[in-house]
Amino acid sequence: MIAADEEKPYADRASAAPPSVWLGGYRMRSITRQRLAQEVLGALSSGHKRQVFFANTNFVVQCRPLRKRLQAPSVCVVNDGIGMDLASLLIHRRRFAENLNGTDFIPYLCTQSVRPLRFFLLGSRPGVAVQAARHLVDRLGQQVVGTCDGYAEYAEAGDELVARINASGAEVVLVAFGNPGQETWILDHCAACNVPAMFGVGALLDFLSGNTRRAPSWMRTLHLEWLFRLCLEPRRLLKRYTWDMIGFFWICLRAGKQS
Repeated sequence: MIAADEEKPYADRASAAPPSVWLGGYRMRSITRQRLAQEVLGALSSGHKRQVFFANTNFVVQCRPLRKRLQAPSVCVVNDGIGMDLASLLIHRRRFAENLNGTDFIPYLCTQSVRPLRFFLLGSRPGVAVQAARHLVDRLGQQVVGTCDGYAEYAEAGDELVARINASGAEVVLVAFGNPGQETWILDHCAACNVPAMFGVGALLDFLSGNTRRAPSWMRTLHLEWLFRLCLEPRRLLKRYTWDMIGFFWICLRAGKQS
């Protein structure tokens, strides 16, 4: 369960935050992880479909062609990172109820379920999903009913991948293609997949597999995980955290408070 001191920075925000916030043309839920976990587990129990996306600044910039599709009733977009909070403060004069990201939320979801969940892992480099599956099984006590990397295995699966997912009996699919690939894949295939919950999780499989290090806890507490990742992968992430950030705030300012 979550330690009390981890809740304190957000305790006063949850009651005052609105259920939804329009930011950059996206409708985002202002929600705590406890409430989101309850909603997802409720969807698993009822069989109602839910697609969950963790929106960071890169999501806002890269997923603009998907904005209308992301307004579907089954879609839940939540905020990920300090940039989203800063933009919400700038536009709406209030922060989100809590910071959410797939790397922390998926393990938390596992702790909130009274039984092991059945996962299918899709994406990342060859071998990474298999290693992440071992973590989910051995460390988090879950079931992994299938994996597929995002390279040769994905290309070979082709149109048969959805049938493979359905045959596996998965109830949670984690898609790690990055933005906007994972969002596009989920929106394109959620109707055909007989899976209640689908998540776009970015680098989660890399973290679960142990191939990518998380920032120290003190940096995560101060919302500086982006800086840690930038130091690890400067060539890949420099543009995202410089020029793309300017584009992100421009998108949010231009959209204002409306959709």
